[in-house]
Amino acid sequence: MNLYTRSIKLGIKNWLFRGKVLIIYGARQVGKTTLCKNIMSELSNDIVSRYYNCEDPLVAENLIDKSADQIFSFFDKASFVILDEAQSLPNIGRIIKIFHDAYPDVQIIATGSSSFDLSNKINEPLTGRSLEFTLYPLSLHEVNENKTHLEKASCLSDRIIFGMYPEIVLANKNDARMLLVDITKKYLFKDVFGFEGIKNSALVYKIIKALAYQIGSEVSFIELSRLVGTSQHTIEKYIDILEKAYIIFRLPAFSTNQRKEIRKSQKIYFYDTGIRNAVINSFDDIELRSDRGALLENVFLLELMKKDNLEGNFSQFYFWRTYDQQEIDIIIQKDNKIEAVEIKWSESKKRSKAPAFFQKTYPDSIFTTLSKNDLLL
Repeated sequence: MNLYTRSIKLGIKNWLFRGKVLIIYGARQVGKTTLCKNIMSELSNDIVSRYYNCEDPLVAENLIDKSADQIFSFFDKASFVILDEAQSLPNIGRIIKIFHDAYPDVQIIATGSSSFDLSNKINEPLTGRSLEFTLYPLSLHEVNENKTHLEKASCLSDRIIFGMYPEIVLANKNDARMLLVDITKKYLFKDVFGFEGIKNSALVYKIIKALAYQIGSEVSFIELSRLVGTSQHTIEKYIDILEKAYIIFRLPAFSTNQRKEIRKSQKIYFYDTGIRNAVINSFDDIELRSDRGALLENVFLLELMKKDNLEGNFSQFYFWRTYDQQEIDIIIQKDNKIEAVEIKWSESKKRSKAPAFFQKTYPDSIFTTLSKNDLLL
């Protein structure tokens, strides 16, 4: 299988053997294992390295309730250790802390497909001892590296429809559909259904399907509760879990408490548009779709977030709207700087100015309009 060069790899390698436990978050099947093994393969030959899948009962047996010396012996006295899907182990944070304090020169990389589960188990025990990274599905930059403009253009529609999971990018259309459905059912929801108190899988699917039909639109938890037939509290709980399992993410409204601005609303997007389309079983060609504008917004938002994550900018992302329907698709805020981004399907519909109220309220902001052609740059 061809390997795409993950842009985040250099940043992770830069922190190797500097006294920090490295944590890599990301959805299942997004490429965490491949990335870690690729990093391991590039180590010097004199570095002893080991890989362990924490979902393996034998691994759990040799890590839980063991001393640092016992764990070091199980690791074959390796100086580089990968603990994959670490959220599977209870008290994993305490296990790593005990070992790291005793053997600080051993580089540990722990991966997790659930920020809810793994961060709860790791953050407090490893305070000051760890550094976190997030691995998204492939970016267009990673997929299109070394491709001509014509090659980029020919596959853009497929990337919007089938998404950016590594295995999907390498597959033909028929295989991509089957693989996406398989990933969605077998892997992506595995962590969701594993959370304590999540007993109704049918309800989870109803919620995620309702959200899939509403990407690009403002979401009301009250309306969702009526639509799927459950309480607003349950809706909020499940959406929180779906977000922490890297299936969806929220885009809040941007406001500085101006009277005309929407303040409490939010939109929900998917970490991968292929997964979104698999949820509603819709893989029609992009030019025939009524939701192509919303899908394009989702893709642009993801690409901007991936770029921001890679550069370590820690920007905040929002949308903006007033009660009289002036709106901007994406607001990026970093420190005191504001960038407004409007997304248009057609190059001919680009506009040069932000809505009048936005210009007046945020005169120092930067405004940009992007079309699908800008994804080819």
